Amino acid sequence: MPATIVIGFDGTDSGEDALALGLLLARATRAAPLVAVVHPQEYPIGVGRVDAEWVAFLHEQAVELLGRARRLVGGKREAEFREVSAPSESRGLHELAEREQAEMVVVGSSHRGPIGRTYPGSTGDRLLQGSACPVAVAPRGLRESPPERLATIAVAFLHTPEAGHALDVAVALAERAGARLRLVSVMPRPAEVYLPVIGRDAEAAFVASSRELFEAALAEGLARVGGRVEAEAELLEGGVVDTLASLDRRDADVLVCGSRAYGPVRRVLLGGVSSQLLRRSALPLLVVPRVGHDGDA
Repeated sequence: MPATIVIGFDGTDSGEDALALGLLLARATRAAPLVAVVHPQEYPIGVGRVDAEWVAFLHEQAVELLGRARRLVGGKREAEFREVSAPSESRGLHELAEREQAEMVVVGSSHRGPIGRTYPGSTGDRLLQGSACPVAVAPRGLRESPPERLATIAVAFLHTPEAGHALDVAVALAERAGARLRLVSVMPRPAEVYLPVIGRDAEAAFVASSRELFEAALAEGLARVGGRVEAEAELLEGGVVDTLASLDRRDADVLVCGSRAYGPVRRVLLGGVSSQLLRRSALPLLVVPRVGHDGDA
């Protein structure tokens, strides 16, 4: 039975971006796309009663949006379409993903964000604070020119268990997609102004030592890939968020990053880098939930 990718569709440009990314990921991994339209849950207005006209209206709206999603998908790929009733869109997508044991959830970016960058709205933010599976966010405007195929997957890599798990997810994704992998680490640029008490030589020694540590970590990352897919490693210099956010379609088709090191196990929990990157990435961003360590599960 193929894995399932849940795609949140709300009929807006953001929903179309999510649909474009979700279909790309499903096609690349041979997963089954499940397009979901979430509408507000019906609340009783009295004991055992709900407003029938309101329920009918919600259903009609959902059916109309699902019809639009079907037309957009067309003959590109077989997909399932589902109407979901929930207190909020994020809750509906979260519960649907858990019921279906989905491989990932895909959402679009808010209209408040810049064109060509990720910027999750309230639905994406809430999903990213508690999802048990990876969450992918499409940059605003992706629908206009989505990648034809998933050829290169970049992964933000540090020598941490969380980054290691993100790398494992990226490798598995690359294996299924026939894509190559690019491990990217970012180290700070050398200081241009030196304190007299430190001196240029001490600063140069520190930079050289730091570079050795980063390069050793990347070598361990490549060893972890184990030749399962074509992979390369690159050490860049600059601010971590600025540098990763500047990666674009010339560098990769999607960027994978991990969650912070503490928080609920098997839940996405954004750290400083991932939360900032989510509001600036030029690439579709896949955020991987943390897993237990040292017996934690």
